[in-house]
Amino acid sequence: MSEPSVPTKPLPSLSGMNGEFHRRLAATGELAFQRCDGCQTLRHPPRIACARCGSTHFRFAASSGRGRIHTWTVTHQAMHPAFAADTPYAVVVTELDEGVRIVTGIREMSPDDLCLDLPVEVVLERVSDDVILPYVRPRTGGK
Repeated sequence: MSEPSVPTKPLPSLSGMNGEFHRRLAATGELAFQRCDGCQTLRHPPRIACARCGSTHFRFAASSGRGRIHTWTVTHQAMHPAFAADTPYAVVVTELDEGVRIVTGIREMSPDDLCLDLPVEVVLERVSDDVILPYVRPRTGGK
């Protein structure tokens, strides 16, 4: 009897504005966010118009990838079978130094290590030919 196959984890859609973020990340290997050409506000997730001034013009601006844990949840029951072996796992919201917030998983720590305002840095992991995903780990090299 053969062993049961492990389901494939779903990947982000590469269409639309969110797809533009992920396509750019995969092509450049650089974390960057939309910066409004009108008021210079950074925004994430990507969207057509700036929430502050309404401008539809933007460019991508590189991020330092450094921030602090804003909030998190620990998942004990996978909502998709491909994540069952990972439970329990944490989903965190990190506020980056530039002011945008990003939702990721964690690396190099356990959910028990999480605390508010924990200094972290983004690490990028290629999960397919077309997709790189951001994760956060405890910040190295000082606060």
